[in-house]
Order: sequence, then C-alpha cells, then structure tokens
Amino acid sequence: MWYSLQEWLLIIVAAILIDWIIGDPKWPTHPVIWMGRWIKWLQGKLYRVERSYSDRSLLYRGTILTVSTIVLVGLLMISIHALTYAIHPWLSYIVSAWLLSTTIAVKGLKDAGNLVYEPLISGDMDGARRYVGYIVSRDSEVMNEGDMTRATVETIAENIVDAFVSPIFWALIGGAPLAMIYRATNTLDSMVGYRNEKYEYYGKCSARLDDILNYIPARLTGFIIVMIASLHPKLDGRKSYQALFTFAKRHPSPNSGIPESAVAGALHIELGGRNRYFGEWHERARLGWPLQPLQALHIKMSINVLYGVRIWILIGVSAAWIIMTVNK
Repeated sequence: MWYSLQEWLLIIVAAILIDWIIGDPKWPTHPVIWMGRWIKWLQGKLYRVERSYSDRSLLYRGTILTVSTIVLVGLLMISIHALTYAIHPWLSYIVSAWLLSTTIAVKGLKDAGNLVYEPLISGDMDGARRYVGYIVSRDSEVMNEGDMTRATVETIAENIVDAFVSPIFWALIGGAPLAMIYRATNTLDSMVGYRNEKYEYYGKCSARLDDILNYIPARLTGFIIVMIASLHPKLDGRKSYQALFTFAKRHPSPNSGIPESAVAGALHIELGGRNRYFGEWHERARLGWPLQPLQALHIKMSINVLYGVRIWILIGVSAAWIIMTVNK
C-alpha cells in the first residue's frame, strides 16, 4: 500500500509544479487553515490568559499541544492515504500530490514580495508600508525604502527553508504525511513559538521541534544558495559563502541566519539591524556587508534566488526519478 521511492519522487515533482502554477489559494479546505483552527481551539482549553500557571505547567501544556497536533495530523494523513489507495492508486497519487503542494508556498512567497516591490518602484510608499505590515510584525509606518526592502528580503530568505526546502526534504524521507507533520510543527511555531512572557515556556516544545526539523534543510539551503550565486552573473557566490560562515552563527535562530546570511552575501547587502516593534526599538544581529544600499531591486533579486532553489531541487528530484525509471 505504501509508495516506492520512485512513486514519491514523481508525486514530489507534481506537487512542486502544482504550487508553481496554482500557488497557495486560501480555500476553507486548505490544511494549514484547519491546523490553525485546531491549534487555536486546543490552546483555548490548555491555556487561559486570565489564569496563572507555573513555568513547569506551561511547558507541560505546550508539550501536550505540540504532541497532540502532530499525532492528529499524522494519523489523518495515513488514514487519507489508506482510504484513497483502497479506492484506486491513482486517486491516492493525486490526493498526495495536492496535499504535499499545500505544504509548499513558493508562489505565495513570491507574490508577497511583489506586493511590496511594485508600490516601492512606483513611489507609493504608503502602499508598500501596508503590504510590509502583512508579512512582518514590525512598525511599518516608520520604515523607509531600505527598511521595507530589508524586511521583505529577510522574509523571503528565511522562508526559502520553511516554505520549500524543509517540506521537500521531509517528503523525500516520509512522503506527504511527514511533510504535513513538518507543516503542522511550523504552524505551531508561528502561532506559539515566541520568546516572550506569554509563550516562553508554553511555546518552547513547538519552537524546539521546529528548530530540529529545519536543522538539516537550512544547511542544505545555505549551500544551494551559494551554488546558485556562483552560477548567476549578477550574484556573488564568493561573498555568499563568506557571509554564510561569518554571520549565520550570530543570528538568534540556529537556522534562520543561514539562508539570510547566504542571500545577504550574494546580493552585497546587510540584513538585520534596528527594528521597531510596538513602539520599542530592538537591535538584531547584522548579517552581510553593506556594499550596496538597500533598494527595491534587491527584493526581485531575492525572489530570483528563491526560484533558483526551486528549479535546482526540481531538476534534482526529476533527474533521480528518470534515472530510477530507466534503470528499473
């Protein structure tokens, strides 16, 4: 009943192409929307803000939230696979490809970047600030072009891992079920994995599991970005490599600094620095060298890096499927 590696490779290729063509529509049936609803509902049972909890209790409750969510998602995915396969193998292939495509968000990430880029190049600063506010939690009203460019490039660079490489990596190991478990973990992290008074202990399990699942994919992404920059006439592979090993470790996240540093070096820009959140200024690790002033063009260049990663992984997975098919 379970697929062979050759079948999974073909399903992964189909999923990448579905995201490339259709993208990530916000349908009510989208799995991530249902994950978010489940997490919000269960959190309402486990953590009431009006009550006082010990740090140990918060850690325990957050662990229940994390484990129950990934177990539920895993069981649902296995059940869907078994049911569709029992009806017909091709129905199972189609459903698996669609479900896997919902864990990928390359087109959505590109569209989010363009929503900031287009008003910036047309001089509509208020419009650009509005769209930046959709993708980061910083105070966008105080941002200039460089600040908005930096926020957008950081978002694109960091999410090359979350929105593409990690789901594909885990799909290669465990198919759509494991990729969906990764997406559930990433959704948990985005909802409760914050280092603040409310979520420091409650979201710790979700945050740590997300770090673990992204550990290898983030490092693979860094080297793929360096390779792309080395082959691209307008990017700098040498600086990308140097930035990766110079700056990535300065980022507070064990994973996010890797793609951000590699992209910063490739584009000759500096990411990180001062950001304002809810009226308070914070300093974040600076990544890369400010060899060029940040401008809207760098958003397009970061999207090119994102698409480059997608193309190379698509080529690699397709080549592996062709080789297995020929040698079968």
